[in-house]
Formats: sequence, structure tokens, C-alpha cells
Amino acid sequence: MTKVKIGVLLPTRRLIMTGEAPQDIETVLSMAEQVEKAGLDSVWVGDSLTAKPRLEPLTTLAAIASRTKRVRLGTSVLLAALRHPVTLAHVLGSLDLISSGRAIIGAGVGGAFNEDQRQEWLNAGVDPKQRAGRFEEVVDVAKRLTAGEVVTHHGAHFDFESLRVQPHALQKGGVPFLVACHWNTGREAQFRRAARLGDGIMSISDYPDEYARLVEKVQGYAHDYGKDPSKLERTFYMTVNMQADEAKADAEANQFLHLYYGMNFWGDRWGPYGHSERTIERMQRYVEAGAETIVVRFAALDQQAQLDTFLSEVVPEFS
Repeated sequence: MTKVKIGVLLPTRRLIMTGEAPQDIETVLSMAEQVEKAGLDSVWVGDSLTAKPRLEPLTTLAAIASRTKRVRLGTSVLLAALRHPVTLAHVLGSLDLISSGRAIIGAGVGGAFNEDQRQEWLNAGVDPKQRAGRFEEVVDVAKRLTAGEVVTHHGAHFDFESLRVQPHALQKGGVPFLVACHWNTGREAQFRRAARLGDGIMSISDYPDEYARLVEKVQGYAHDYGKDPSKLERTFYMTVNMQADEAKADAEANQFLHLYYGMNFWGDRWGPYGHSERTIERMQRYVEAGAETIVVRFAALDQQAQLDTFLSEVVPEFS
């Protein structure tokens, strides 16, 4: 079986999304330790302010950094346009220092698919119609600041002259950004953005054949921008539920996604659900399509049981 870097999304939203009393943060921290002990590549946390309440991602990653030594610490994905680039750069530089250079930021423009999401942007003082342009400026400025550059920037959303933020990241070139993009949107601007701004790409909603075309498209634009396409990290984010009873797996996954989002955005683009062999087969298809890193989210209320199954039945197939 082809080797691939594997990451696990930690349940920072699961802690509160059911309306039950919040669970102990120890669940998140201990799962991160378990992932590291198993030899996996990374742990990841999601992001939202008010639409999908959860633990704040960068604070949480700093806590995880204190309990781990090796795993990369990522966001999947950070809604960068909700932040100011100066404060974001300050937090990221601090996180990278605290973690000894392990931060990696999956970042996306974010959606406005429903009223909760639209209101989230307004709550942060951001016009949701301007989020793409703001996103590009935030990522560009924050990345250069985390690299230790003195930044002059005159844009539509931000204006700086000879700005520097400390501490900057330990990683040469600053904290890496994986820019979210999806073939099924068909938006050339999205592909160009990922190639121009990103150190890599992260897709969530594509089928394997679409993901292969996405990789080829973004790498082509990267070449046009004078970047080495082979150095772009190619990441795919999967959502799975592993149970022998496929009907139960499907029902639980759909319950989880409706609790998580308020609706199931992507239908059968999530998954697979069922026996762990289905997860192995789908992961392999993404690897064949060009993915070098796969992040797995468990669409299940019992996150620990899913992680145990994943580590015992799936991970050995990619060792």
C-alpha cells in the first residue's frame, strides 16, 4: 500500500454541538497524544466564531503543542478573512514558536450558505460579499509577517507601511498555508488563488477523479507564477464513519453532519461510511489521485471509538 501522511481532525466542535454540557477538553488533548503515539503526521482543528461554535482553533493548538512533541498542528480550515492580518500573524508566530515550528494553516474563503453563516461574517464586521478579496489580503500579509518580513501593503481592505510583527515563525518562509479549493466549483479564480498564495492545497468536497484534475490545474498555475509545483503540499480532508453495519454508519454520519452544519452541504461527497475497508479503499484512491496528506474527520458522536478503529484497522494498511 502506498505511504501517505495521515492526520486526524480533533473534535473541538463535538464538545458542544449537541447542546449537552460541554465535555472535558481532556478528550481533545488525549486524542492528540494518541495520534502522535501512533506515529501519524498531524492533528487538525476546525474553525468558526458563531455559526458552528467550538473551541477557538489557535488557542487549542497551543494547548496541544504543550502535550505533544512531533505531530504537525493544523487548521482545517481557518476562516482567515474573519481575522485581522496583524493579529493573526502575531498569534501564528507565537504558535509556531510554542510548538517548535509545527504549525500549518489550512485556510479557506469560507461559505455563506445559510443565515447563520452570513450572520457570522457580519458579527465579525466583515461584508460576506467581500470575503474572498479580504481572504487574499489576510493570507498574503500574515504569511509574510510570520516569515519575519517588513511589510508594506496598500490594498482594498488593509493598508500598512513598513510593518513588522514579532515573534515571527521558526519555519523558514513563515507558517505554511494550504489554501482550500475545490474542483466542483469550477472557479478558475479559486485555482489561481491557491497557486499564487498557497504552500499547498486542501480539498474537502471533490471525488478522487476531480481531485486529480484539481491538482493538475493548480500545479499548472503554480508554474505560471514561477513556483515549483512539486513543492505544493497536496492535502485532502475526508469524512468517514467506520462500522460493520453500513446502514447504521450512514444514519449516524448524517445525524452528525446535520448537527455539525445545520444541513448536509455535500451529500455523498462526504464518506465513505461503513466497514473500515471502505475507508482504506477511498484513501488509496485519493493517494492515486495525487494526495500526499489525508486528514480524516470522524462523523460520529463517539470520537474515541472511531479513532481506535481507525488506528487499529486502517492506519496499518498505509504503514
